[in-house]
Amino acid sequence: MSRGTAFVLGATGQVGRAAVRALAADGWDVRAASRGGVRDASWPAEVRTVRLDRDEDGALAAALGEGADVLVDMVAYGRDHAAQLAGLADRIGSAAVISSGAVYEDDQGRGFDTQAEPDGSPRYPVPIAETQRTVAPGEATYSTRKVRLERDLLAVGEQLPVTLLRAGAIHGPHCRTPRELFFVKRVLDGRRTRVLAWGGNSRFHPVHASNVAELIRLAALKPASRVLNAADPQAPSVAEIGSAIDDVMGWECETVLVAGAPPVGTVGSTPWTMEHSVVYDMSAAQRELGYAPVTGYAESLPATVDWLSAQMRGRDWREAFPAMAKAYDPHGDLFDYAEEDAWLAGRNPAR
Repeated sequence: MSRGTAFVLGATGQVGRAAVRALAADGWDVRAASRGGVRDASWPAEVRTVRLDRDEDGALAAALGEGADVLVDMVAYGRDHAAQLAGLADRIGSAAVISSGAVYEDDQGRGFDTQAEPDGSPRYPVPIAETQRTVAPGEATYSTRKVRLERDLLAVGEQLPVTLLRAGAIHGPHCRTPRELFFVKRVLDGRRTRVLAWGGNSRFHPVHASNVAELIRLAALKPASRVLNAADPQAPSVAEIGSAIDDVMGWECETVLVAGAPPVGTVGSTPWTMEHSVVYDMSAAQRELGYAPVTGYAESLPATVDWLSAQMRGRDWREAFPAMAKAYDPHGDLFDYAEEDAWLAGRNPAR
């Protein structure tokens, strides 16, 4: 017996693929909408695909038709998308919408948007609960647009119950900006030494796509207007992540720890590197949804590493992951081995 109808926006993205699988396995009749309208090989045959560009005027309303019991939105940002969903509230039973842990700011007003400023690294409580203050809503940055989205959707909660999931550093296969690539590529390039700033203790709480999908599945069963964090059961340090990837790839690597900030350029910096830890509290999701993670970080790594290695085979990493290059390598120094080797040589002339 069907649980009802589910409409998934952004279905062929990293989390969308997992959400479609989870909802279909739980008995929902799923329509999977994406710009390409393609099908993931892991989906059951019953999943129906929809070609949709949600930013085309009237396209989402037409694709939604008579409606859906639950709408899942992976790609919503800002005022316009919030208004779009609110305008369809009479055709949607409830919604689950992906937000971001980047919305938080500390008690001094520091957040992800201030990290490049002097003394701009946020000092969040550990762990961060959903009651922690957020940046002001706006349309200027990723963080402010997500807050605008959250507030506008929560304001129409009586007409449209919506669960907003503040996701951590999403990982797993099909990621467009896979942080794990930083260590995987170094192994593939034969690097036997790595340098980690801040003592290798940086923690930026990850969440596997399947754990986000599980939160979506549970939220669909218990509609309400709320904000919940989305994170893995563990928040490993960057040093622990590097070691875990070494273990998966059968690699041995010396780790050189720097007590403070990167000593020169980007030496010691990684996609997880922050001066202060970012760890999300998952007790609200456990309490409200009965959430239990379906995987942990280390146990999920083999599939991620295999996928990354396959994507890299025979290609430059920038070709394989253009979004990663744009986000983390704007100046071409993410894998600046020459700068790293020069610093290591100066630290130990015998090297």
